[in-house]
Amino acid sequence: MLRIVLTPLFIIFLFSEFYNAKLFSLLIFIIAAITDGYDGYLARKYNQITPEGKFLDPLADKVLVLSAFIAFAYIGIIDFWMVSIIIFRDLFVTGLRIIMSNKGFSFITTKISKYKTAFQLTIIIMTLIFISIDDMNMDSLVPIVSIIKEFNIIYFLTFIMTVFTAYTGINYVYMNRIVIQKYINESND
Repeated sequence: MLRIVLTPLFIIFLFSEFYNAKLFSLLIFIIAAITDGYDGYLARKYNQITPEGKFLDPLADKVLVLSAFIAFAYIGIIDFWMVSIIIFRDLFVTGLRIIMSNKGFSFITTKISKYKTAFQLTIIIMTLIFISIDDMNMDSLVPIVSIIKEFNIIYFLTFIMTVFTAYTGINYVYMNRIVIQKYINESND
């Protein structure tokens, strides 16, 4: 729940114009990302995995991550087509998982999806660091910002992450193809 509550706060600071607003946005995002890992750790340690947690945890992740990418597209750092692919993948996989689990089918979740989330969080944090440094006009103190701007590195890394995200969606469907086929066969009977 904390991640969901922190998301609007993160966005408000990202679009605010007062001094260090972008830095506060970065800090809020990092806190929200840390709560994700800590929440999972506590749930496993105390065996407190609940149906509500299984629903809310990925929802909170998606709200936080997708909000960041939508904001970056709105700012003009990345393209909306990248965000569209990321949103489509997440909605498709989540929708498929919900439909199938409601019929009693369970899915295989692979480590590649965890890597996707880690890659997305890394790109978002890197982008927020870049935005924060740029906002504080510290380009001369941190010369790498000029290189990032000149070679459009944030855009390039986000492009790679978008392709990887699409791949994880395809991989998810492929790994669960037998379960999906069983569901289709039962639905047709």
